[in-house]
Amino acid sequence: MSKILLIGASGTLGQAVQANLGARHDVITAGRRSGTHRADFAQPGALAALFAAVGKVDAIVSTAGNVHFGPLAGMTPEQFNLGLQDKLLGQVQLALLGQQYLNDGGSITLTSGILAVEPIPNGASASTVNAAIEGFVMAAAIELPRGLRINAVSPTIVTESAATYGPFFPGFESVPAERVARAYQRSVEGAQTGRVYRVQ
Repeated sequence: MSKILLIGASGTLGQAVQANLGARHDVITAGRRSGTHRADFAQPGALAALFAAVGKVDAIVSTAGNVHFGPLAGMTPEQFNLGLQDKLLGQVQLALLGQQYLNDGGSITLTSGILAVEPIPNGASASTVNAAIEGFVMAAAIELPRGLRINAVSPTIVTESAATYGPFFPGFESVPAERVARAYQRSVEGAQTGRVYRVQ
C-alpha cells in the first residue's frame, strides 16, 4: 500500500480519483476548504507547511486548479493571470516542492485538459495554461532524480459537470469521472513518465 497525497479531493474529479486509489492505497486529502489538510497550493508557504505535516509520500496527485473563462476581447491581464498563478504555477510549485518529499521511484500526476489541443471560444486562458502544464511535465520528466516520475492527465468535459460546463463545449462527448480516474491510476501505479494521458 502506497501513501498518496491528493490535492483537490473534494472536486468531481478528485472524488473519483480518491475512490479509485483509496481502494488500494492510503490516500491523504488536501484542499482549500476541505480534506484531511487545508492548503491553497497557489501559496508556496501553505504547500511547505502541508508537506511538513504530511511527510514522505509515494505519490502526489493534483486534480485542482482554477482558470478564467471569458471573451478574449474583454479579458484583462488580471483575469488571464488567475490561471497562470493558480492552475499552472500552483501545480508547478507542487511538483518543485513535492519532489523533495517523494520516496525513491515515486510519482507526480498533474491535471491539464482537452483545451490544450482543442481550443474553444472563451477558453484562451485555459488553453494556454493546459498546454504549459503539459510542456512542464514533458521537460521535468527528463530531469527528475531517483527514479521519480511525472505525468499529466488531460480529460475532456466530465459527464458529472456537463450540466454546468456543457454549453461551453458544443459537440464534445463527455466522459464519466470514474473513467478519467483510471488515467490517474495508470500514472500512479504504472511505470511511464513524461506522458500526457488524454481521456476523451
